[in-house]
Amino acid sequence: MRNMVLAIVGFIALFVLAPVVHASQTGDWLDLEQLDRGVIAVRYDVKADVKTKLMIAKGQNKYTYTLLADKQQETFPLQMGNGRYTITVLEQVNGTKYKIVQEAEVKLQLTNSSKVFLNSVQNIDWRSSDKAAQLAKKLTRSADTDEEKVKLIHEYIVDTIRYDKALASSELTDYLPDIDRTLSGKKGMCYDYASLFASMLRSVDIPTKLVMGTTDYVDVYHAWNEVYLNGRWVTIDTTVDAGWKSKGAGFKMIKEASRYSAAKYY
Repeated sequence: MRNMVLAIVGFIALFVLAPVVHASQTGDWLDLEQLDRGVIAVRYDVKADVKTKLMIAKGQNKYTYTLLADKQQETFPLQMGNGRYTITVLEQVNGTKYKIVQEAEVKLQLTNSSKVFLNSVQNIDWRSSDKAAQLAKKLTRSADTDEEKVKLIHEYIVDTIRYDKALASSELTDYLPDIDRTLSGKKGMCYDYASLFASMLRSVDIPTKLVMGTTDYVDVYHAWNEVYLNGRWVTIDTTVDAGWKSKGAGFKMIKEASRYSAAKYY
């Protein structure tokens, strides 16, 4: 996981500035049809030999993503609360120098902020037809409460998916989880565990965050989840639980939040 940190929380050192345009002037590159769910979609023709970034900023806070050349459209969350966001597409000039090629402002105003964490987005990419989503529905078909659904899906992942040490220790650039690949291969690193768990829970209408940061439980940069249950966000770590389960150790599904320090939420 350590080798992919820069790819996840990437920082661009220098920009060539361009004027801001408002959402009504965005043309075809920015799709706001799902703004009432807290997400935006970006359609941009990424050049195969030019690294292209998307930066989403609100005040002093920002998230940076790599746009993929093989994707016609990608969806991204506005997870920093209500207010004005600046959406920027940047192309690499050289090294850490990027130029702005598109920019727009959008205003988010949700009455229910947890809606943001029900969507399919770039690093939690799912469709209702996916094997993972279909499995989530099958596992939870007899469950009466969200808590029961979470426990059933958590149990399946912890019992089935093993930690891929080779993947976690390899050099990874712009790595993104693939939930069906994780499910069919029955292995992954913490990023894969957290994305799979989030996608399966979202597919059965349970708001779930993919969180990145640090924890007392492991000594490298880590990914886990926060799940909205009984009116509050609770911390669940399927990677750590799968490790404990494989060793026959006891554990509780809901973790002490104080033992985790979040850097990014998706």
